[in-house]
Amino acid sequence: MSLQGKTLFVTGASRGIGLAIALRAARDGANVTVAAKTAEPHKHLPGTIYTAAEEIEGAGGQALPLVVDVRDEASVQAAVDATVDRFGGIDICVNNASAIQLTGTLGTEMKRYDLMHQINARGTYLTSKACIPHLKRSPNPHVLMLSPPLDMSPRWFAPHVAYTMAKFGMSMCVLGMAEEFRSDGIAFNALWPRTGIATAAIRFALAGDEGMRRCRTPEIMADAAYAVFNKPSRSFTGNFLIDDTFLYGEGERDFDKYRVDPTEPLMPDFFVPEDSVPPPGVKIGVDA
Repeated sequence: MSLQGKTLFVTGASRGIGLAIALRAARDGANVTVAAKTAEPHKHLPGTIYTAAEEIEGAGGQALPLVVDVRDEASVQAAVDATVDRFGGIDICVNNASAIQLTGTLGTEMKRYDLMHQINARGTYLTSKACIPHLKRSPNPHVLMLSPPLDMSPRWFAPHVAYTMAKFGMSMCVLGMAEEFRSDGIAFNALWPRTGIATAAIRFALAGDEGMRRCRTPEIMADAAYAVFNKPSRSFTGNFLIDDTFLYGEGERDFDKYRVDPTEPLMPDFFVPEDSVPPPGVKIGVDA
């Protein structure tokens, strides 16, 4: 398994899961376009496209930092064109950029509704669409959405229907595009964490520093994504994967290494179907 010489186009790669995926590929010598909006340091959020590029090159890869607004067609197309000009093509597209607000219907301003749908659903559709002509020329092309299984249970919709709709829009792209481009050999898959992942979204939007201790590190998602990218794209497509279950199937047995604080119980994530059972020895919500 190796991604040496492969080119990844990763949205939201300046920090968190997107950066972790980029760094895992960089260790093989991959090329990575850091397609994100943060060019100047944010007062709360760590990292910019330039610091991410430095980390990627330090890990052994080649990086192209680009300011990209996934809501804007011209911005995305220009970034895709720049990637092809620099690296000669695109082998992997990672739709990681996302916006979140966990509010009910009356508490969700339409401006925020629009933002979540423009970034999550529309941005994923647009970025995939722009990359597909180049992916068709790759020997093993993959598109990965950081989005959940399509579990149409009311419990996932009632508390925050706007956010759920936006995230499920990403997953619907997987469902449709996997079949649409099956004959082209382009794989479309979704990857989702069983637990909270220690990112800025957890710290500032959900659970604070205490919640961070109950999370796994972004590296579990990076390792799972890496395994996906090394699958044959013609046969491994249309899957909705949960990180630890997928990694267990790939031979991973040590999940404690991903825990931020092994003394704290793991926080379950949204959208994990009730019939999805953790790997042997993994306990969620209680001390393991």
